[in-house]
Amino acid sequence: MTLPLAGSLVASLALLATSLPAQAQLGGLLRGRNAVQAATVEGCASGSSSNVGSRIVGNLLGGAARDAASRAGVSSFVPMAEFSDQLSTAIACKLDPEEQQQAADATLEATRGTGEDGLGAPVIGTSSSWQSNTRSDVSGTSTVVGAADGSADGLECITVSDVIIVSGEETRADKRMCRRPGSARYSIAV
Repeated sequence: MTLPLAGSLVASLALLATSLPAQAQLGGLLRGRNAVQAATVEGCASGSSSNVGSRIVGNLLGGAARDAASRAGVSSFVPMAEFSDQLSTAIACKLDPEEQQQAADATLEATRGTGEDGLGAPVIGTSSSWQSNTRSDVSGTSTVVGAADGSADGLECITVSDVIIVSGEETRADKRMCRRPGSARYSIAV
């Protein structure tokens, strides 16, 4: 390739790149509003900025912070959809997928109804604890702490308190859980 031909090829590519929208040029650095909102829907990320420059700087700094945190052993996890009816986001964001399963199982155990058919109300004070199989410094407990009087829509509701300890830091989240009459399983009420 001759020098003038190489120069015009480079110039053509530069012109082509400048005609592309910023999103296409910078790829993952510029996320559209939908991507920011999707992260918020998952629950672990929060806040969004309408300013593109703020998002670029935020993504760069956030990436550096996540890298530093992961090197230091601090993590944030994405709540698994399959446990969203049993775990609050505040709890799920601090647990890896296997721990989320363990915490959801503990909630199911604590909220299991009384009687042979399991349809009786769970006893207030009933709790179930778990110890992580993946991290030695993670554990949790789900405890039934209250029952609501019958609601107009026929739902039976209880309050469950989840407590997890991750690296010595306690996180507590209460959740209102309901079930339809005749159903054995409680789910988080929204």
